[in-house]
Amino acid sequence: MGTLLAILAVLFLALIVLVPLIERFSDRSQPQDYSNLSRWILPLMAVVIVLQMIGYFFLGR
Repeated sequence: MGTLLAILAVLFLALIVLVPLIERFSDRSQPQDYSNLSRWILPLMAVVIVLQMIGYFFLGR
C-alpha cells in the first residue's frame, strides 16, 4: 500500500509541475491542425478494436 501511495504522490507532483510548463512553452496551434488530426481518430479506433478482438479471440488475452 505504501508503494502505491508513493507512486501516486510522484505522479501527482509531476502533473502539478509538468502541466504549467507544457502550457507555457507549447506553441498555439491553428484550428486546421485539429481537423487534420480528427480525420485519423476513427480509423485508428477501428484498428485498435480489431486488434483487441484478435487478441481476445486468438491469443486469449
